[in-house]
Amino acid sequence: MWQYVKKLQYPINIKTPNAAAAKVIISQLGGPDGELGASLRYLCQRYTMPDDRIIGTLTDIATEELAHVEMVSSIVYQLTRNLSIEEIKRSGFDTYFVDHTAGIYPIAASGVPFRAEYFGVKGDVFADLSEDLAAEQKARVTYDNILRLIDDPDICDPIKFLREREVVHFQRFGEAMRLAQDDSDCKNFYGWNPEFDRGCHRTGNAK
Repeated sequence: MWQYVKKLQYPINIKTPNAAAAKVIISQLGGPDGELGASLRYLCQRYTMPDDRIIGTLTDIATEELAHVEMVSSIVYQLTRNLSIEEIKRSGFDTYFVDHTAGIYPIAASGVPFRAEYFGVKGDVFADLSEDLAAEQKARVTYDNILRLIDDPDICDPIKFLREREVVHFQRFGEAMRLAQDDSDCKNFYGWNPEFDRGCHRTGNAK
């Protein structure tokens, strides 16, 4: 199906476990703007795109987001390995621990489990690409917030890498949007189709 290189996209070697940091970072696994939602969003959106170049962009970024799921999961695992019960209680990790022990479970920093509502799929080129542009910026802000809260360089280094990739993805979706705006096949897709619009006006279904 594809070639999978069995190593992380960026190395993660955290020397000091920190369950409090894990509680924050796990939001980029299962939170509203996390990597899991991003990968599923783009993998689902790609099917209704009328331009092969945009499909390729969505596929590329979606599979990279899966690599980022792997990275965030590795960060959380390394931050919570070999914790004593005293450390778990002191860090406030006990509320997570009671349900999942130290397993990796997609959840937001607020404690809300991953929800399908986190990834939007509309089936319209411009609506979906607009969603994607916003999603990458929201993920970038989340990484900014994580960096404001954490000062361990072993953690910050891979988080900075992940943040940079959000910026690159935003740029690539901007390119995809420009392709869609210039492509007649995209403009004639559903809502941009003049016949579709005229039909709605004739029946009084839309204005």
